[in-house]
Amino acid sequence: MTTEPMETGTAPEQADAVAERLRRWRLVLGGDAADGTGHTLTGRDAGMDAALSSLYGKGDRSRTGRAGRERSAGLGASAPSVARWLGDIRTYFPSSVVQVMQRDAIDRLGLSTLLLEPEMLEAVEADVHLVGTLLSLNKAMPETTKETARAVVRKVVEDLEKRLATRTRATLTGALDRSARISRPRHHDIDWNRTIAANLKHYLPEYRTIVPERLIGYGRASQSVKKEVVLCIDQSGSMAASVVYASVFGAVLASMRSISTRLVVFDTAVVDLTDQLDDPVDVLFGTQLGGGTDINRALAYCQSQITRPSETVVVLISDLYEGGIRDEMLKRVAAMKASGVQFVTLLALSDEGAPAYDREHAAALAALGAPAFACTPDLFPDVMAAAIEKRPLPIPDTV
Repeated sequence: MTTEPMETGTAPEQADAVAERLRRWRLVLGGDAADGTGHTLTGRDAGMDAALSSLYGKGDRSRTGRAGRERSAGLGASAPSVARWLGDIRTYFPSSVVQVMQRDAIDRLGLSTLLLEPEMLEAVEADVHLVGTLLSLNKAMPETTKETARAVVRKVVEDLEKRLATRTRATLTGALDRSARISRPRHHDIDWNRTIAANLKHYLPEYRTIVPERLIGYGRASQSVKKEVVLCIDQSGSMAASVVYASVFGAVLASMRSISTRLVVFDTAVVDLTDQLDDPVDVLFGTQLGGGTDINRALAYCQSQITRPSETVVVLISDLYEGGIRDEMLKRVAAMKASGVQFVTLLALSDEGAPAYDREHAAALAALGAPAFACTPDLFPDVMAAAIEKRPLPIPDTV
């Protein structure tokens, strides 16, 4: 018995499918003689290929014969050519892809210095990574560019606040309410799980019930300060995205009357930016990305600011590459935890996962009951809520 091959379409449809595959492979492979497609790009495809070639191509621009025939890297050193390229990629690609290509251009082709020009800043697609680059250039930035840079940073910060603030406030307000437990709660405020656990000794087997002689309930957080939060942020260059997100969260926490928030940034020096928390843009421009790291020194300062240990949450955001005294750092963490401080260690606060980090220090902190893990911005409110309620932290499964 034989079977005939199934028809997958008419001959013209099959030809169109083959042509589309060749087109896509041609865009991927870049048009070298060895790409094997034999396909020539025209129109929009040729423009798209030229934009990709400028960033990801190989060789010298002078070797390019015709548009789309051979990839050649380089945007040139002039601002006009870069501005034209930025316009092209925004025409051909969606915003998420544009942000990746901009980041690659800064890394691969050394275009960071061009961001010191106002017209460049007005042309780029702003995101967290661009903000990190601008902050690293802050000291070299001419006065003519600083206002434009602040406008770019403010746009990103405001977008992040819109995305993160409402859920953060709602989650932490609930955690503060639940943490304020009272001994004579109203019926709807009773924490039944804790009440049952506290009254197991009053179980009556003949009635198969528990007599709740002691009620445990949730209080309602008043407007007075209930918790103190210290954000201790490593401002070394690899932590740029984390600095941006932490500054935004710091401003959100500072807006909550029941939480007293302190924000400290450090490299080999320690800077307290708490008085600028009403404007996260000021906080960000008060940082200085790059330099060394002295976690011990930063924690010593944070420890000196704690007045109510049992009501304090310290959040260390660092890749844990310690340039200071390692043993002293660990002793400080142990001492804070012994005094009642809830200590949280985040290797990163961003959407990118954990960066390279010091695994030995991470293991040592875990042994002290302060496991280190990377945290996304969406998870951060839940981490803080757990710390406020003194529950186990919601550590991602990838740790």
